[in-house]
Amino acid sequence: MEKEKCLICNRVLGSEATISKHHLTPKSRGGKNSELVTLHNICHQKIHSVFSIKELKDEYHTIGKLLEHEEIKKFIKWVAKRHPDFYQRNQTTNRRKLEYLTKRP
Repeated sequence: MEKEKCLICNRVLGSEATISKHHLTPKSRGGKNSELVTLHNICHQKIHSVFSIKELKDEYHTIGKLLEHEEIKKFIKWVAKRHPDFYQRNQTTNRRKLEYLTKRP
């Protein structure tokens, strides 16, 4: 029996402590539980460090679209060399930081 793999990095999913569920369309933007995919925590966190909720809803609401983004491609190349239970906090991209700062009153 083949083990389930992360849809972002294609590595075998590790222990329960290192996996999470991602709503392809954010719940806050009408996403449904039927649109859940299982990912490594590090892959899930990378998605949210690169994209805003609006971007996830409007442009990056499929695995295919996520995999096309250059930042995600670089991340996959890097994380592919790590053990399936590997976890490291992702830093928010500079673009996302700037977006956050410019929206503040």
